[in-house]
Amino acid sequence: MESIITQTNRQETWEDFLAYRLMRSRFTWHEFKEADSYVEQEKYLHLAQKIAQGESLGLPTKKIVNKMGTGKKRVVYSFESDEMIMLKLIAYKLYDYDECFAPNCFAFRRGVKAHDAVFHIRRAIGERKMWAYKLDIHDYFNSISIELLLPMLAEMMVEDPPLYHFLEKMLTDNRVVYNGEIILENHGVMAGTPTAPFLANVYLKEVDKYFYDANVVYARYSDDIIMFAPDIETLREYKRKMAEFLKQYRLELNPDKEKTYSPDEAYEFLGFKCHANDIDISAATRKKMKGKIKRATKSLYRWSSKKNVAPEKAMKGLVNHFNHLFYENGDTEALTWSRWFFPIINKTEGLKEIDHYLQQNIRFLSTGKHNKANYKTNYAQLKLLGYKSLVNEYYKYRKHKKSKITNL
Repeated sequence: MESIITQTNRQETWEDFLAYRLMRSRFTWHEFKEADSYVEQEKYLHLAQKIAQGESLGLPTKKIVNKMGTGKKRVVYSFESDEMIMLKLIAYKLYDYDECFAPNCFAFRRGVKAHDAVFHIRRAIGERKMWAYKLDIHDYFNSISIELLLPMLAEMMVEDPPLYHFLEKMLTDNRVVYNGEIILENHGVMAGTPTAPFLANVYLKEVDKYFYDANVVYARYSDDIIMFAPDIETLREYKRKMAEFLKQYRLELNPDKEKTYSPDEAYEFLGFKCHANDIDISAATRKKMKGKIKRATKSLYRWSSKKNVAPEKAMKGLVNHFNHLFYENGDTEALTWSRWFFPIINKTEGLKEIDHYLQQNIRFLSTGKHNKANYKTNYAQLKLLGYKSLVNEYYKYRKHKKSKITNL
């Protein structure tokens, strides 16, 4: 077996990688031209040869960033730009190990989408009424024990020692750059780096396999896990077993995201609210989005007041911001709402709630108050500002999808 590390020296490997990303719409055309030039001029060779000779990457930089849709912070890591490109290529080649993972793992698998987890659960449950237990692992990527992970990697990569030694060097170096200084810390698999998702899958591989072999209705996407049982006693046994696994792997639950659902309750997973055949946007997702809208509105209002900007300009700014977030927008890396929710949901109550809240906040920018005077800005005027209703766009999506199927 030729090492993945050796393959990083070859232009054809890079060309396959670029073609894959282009076919998956992971590039804008401008980005592709830059990447194509990078490969054509063999700019990767110097770093690839260093790695092949056993040298490690430079030190990662640690950043604390806003967590999307919340006021919370999260820790992410990154390397220099050429090193991040190299790690993306290695992550692409790590799909070769995909068959090592159980089918109930839906995170970062080739040809597998997060949406597939929802469909898997629906098919597995069928018409049965089942109890459910959902949990979330606290700061999962950065909490992974490298001491426990390395033997797992060594066993998996027994036929590719250079790859194992490259990952070992990267993971065991506890030096990171933070605020311009070198510090020492336990950083796990370093959230934000391209190889972190694969390594996170390796770490919980045996957990997934245990529940798969036990024929449990179970799905995991990264640090989000949900499992089902026919009765509360069986569910408690599953919870006990999961608690044992988490202790064994030195992981902690996020208590705010742990929940047990009775058979008559709608359960929430990956931002979806599911009950029988009905799928909508979860309450937690609605709350996060409304918080995002509120913060953006306050920021634009302060800016427009300070700069004496016309209200219409601030209103249009808010509209443009959320159009960019919700819909196809030319950013092929962005996971917009239309890409995430529209293919799965069949109920629109959540979309209506977000529509109403956003309209309220757009109108607020016209007066600085929430009152009836805001409705002087009617719906037609909102549309002139560029506003697009989530509900209307969803039905356009459904109609277009139905038309494509009909014309096949």
